[in-house]
Amino acid sequence: MNIRAYCENDYPSLLTIYANSKLDELRFESKSFKLLQLEQDKKRLSALLESDIYVYDDGQVRGYGAIYNNEIRALFVCPSVRGNGIGKALLEFLLSKVNGSTKLYVAKTNTPARALYRKYGFTVSSEFLTDYNGEPVYACEMVRITH
Repeated sequence: MNIRAYCENDYPSLLTIYANSKLDELRFESKSFKLLQLEQDKKRLSALLESDIYVYDDGQVRGYGAIYNNEIRALFVCPSVRGNGIGKALLEFLLSKVNGSTKLYVAKTNTPARALYRKYGFTVSSEFLTDYNGEPVYACEMVRITH
């Protein structure tokens, strides 16, 4: 497996992957969004950095995921290597690190991500209005119950 713990040298790769991926999760919205770089997004950056971060590294960092307690806080894959099982591998790895039930948040309109999470036993537990870069967007909390 090519998944390892994050180290400080990975930070530029995380910023690049985020910049190239973040707006993809909002591509099904009826309006367009302007990218707020991760290093300028205090809320998302602090949530990421307080999490346990893991990277998919095949000689280059191709994706990353983050967990905090029982919450998956990030799962991003470089667009140029999507469809190669990296997102699935990261998700399975993150799930193996969580004890008990798991939750995550996803844009309500991001049907491909929601479908992936459903395959792993997640269901929508609530929907709510949030924002990205000052623009309103509906999101879903999805929960995976384990016994």
